[in-house]
Amino acid sequence: MARIVATVGFCVALSGLVLAACQGDEPPAGDDDAVWRVQRLAMVERQIAARGVADPAVLDAMRRVPRHLFVPEPHRERAYGDHPLPIGEGQTISQPYIVALMSELLRAGPASRVLEIGTGSGYQAAVLAELCREVYSIEIVPALGRRADGLLKRLGYDNISVRIGDGYRGWPEAAPFDGIIVTAAPGHVPRPLLEQLAPGGRLVIPVGERSQWLQVYTKRIDRKTRQAVFDIEDIIPVRFVPMTGEARNDP
Repeated sequence: MARIVATVGFCVALSGLVLAACQGDEPPAGDDDAVWRVQRLAMVERQIAARGVADPAVLDAMRRVPRHLFVPEPHRERAYGDHPLPIGEGQTISQPYIVALMSELLRAGPASRVLEIGTGSGYQAAVLAELCREVYSIEIVPALGRRADGLLKRLGYDNISVRIGDGYRGWPEAAPFDGIIVTAAPGHVPRPLLEQLAPGGRLVIPVGERSQWLQVYTKRIDRKTRQAVFDIEDIIPVRFVPMTGEARNDP
């Protein structure tokens, strides 16, 4: 009987945390998995689903991935807030809504093989790993790449391959990809990334220097010419860190 009372008490307490989160009063930060989960569920409902991201698989992935583990300790209490956060080396972890939006725009499925340019904290790669069969991710900053790779392995993501290097030319030996996500903004779209898309594949990328737009390039083969053509969609204005490396030098 005491065990049942304790269980009921826990459920009531947890329900109170959920209610507080939904009303905008975040529960206190801590190491308790239940507390982090409440914040994560509130994040998905308030910041992501409420803004129109509707793909059930994406929403479920955002509910599952422990975002706070990808945020450095000094900023961890703000991990589920509606904003990007610094992760060191002058880089950031993107706002949760942007991660979800880009994941939805990719339209990846359980059989998809995708490429990510800009591993950063590893959070976007983890979300993609929940959605796809294989994820290849490239990070130009060695310290970030090693840190993300170690964390992803500790969390059991054995379908993610991380490489340290310049992502401008993609990962040709693993191509073609069903989707490519770029998490830093070049001044123009790198041609090698377009070439590494499979027919029907989608490239989701922020483009621009002073003014940036999130764009989607969908590859198709023209029936008459048998040449690759790209349908381009402008989604929303965004603000990403600039893409470094070869992207800075190639006009």
